Amino acid sequence: QVQLVESGGGLVQAGGSLRLSCAASGRTFSSYYIGWFRQAPGKEREFVAAISWSGSSTYYAESVKGRFTISGDNAKNTVSLQMNSLKPEDTAVYYCTASALYSDFRSRPAYWGQGTQVTVSS
Repeated sequence: QVQLVESGGGLVQAGGSLRLSCAASGRTFSSYYIGWFRQAPGKEREFVAAISWSGSSTYYAESVKGRFTISGDNAKNTVSLQMNSLKPEDTAVYYCTASALYSDFRSRPAYWGQGTQVTVSS
């Protein structure tokens, strides 16, 4: 059974940085896309970033390009999201996701973690 466990959320001031981590287990992820979604209060979940498990490709939402960096450590089965220059509008619950299909990773990944709260104060 696939398990995705997030860590690293917290409270930070605007302009600060946080690093989220996702530990993946339960299967071989060699052909998967591992990513992050977020959901702010009163809003729908939205795609943030993803990486192909091979690490050869990364994908970002326009709203985080240049500020967030996704990376993977295949040996440790972890994916990290380095978030810099954080803004109050980045406040949300951040979910780690996994998808076997390129067509799905931006919209309907098959697997979700439990989420971690990120709060950016102004």
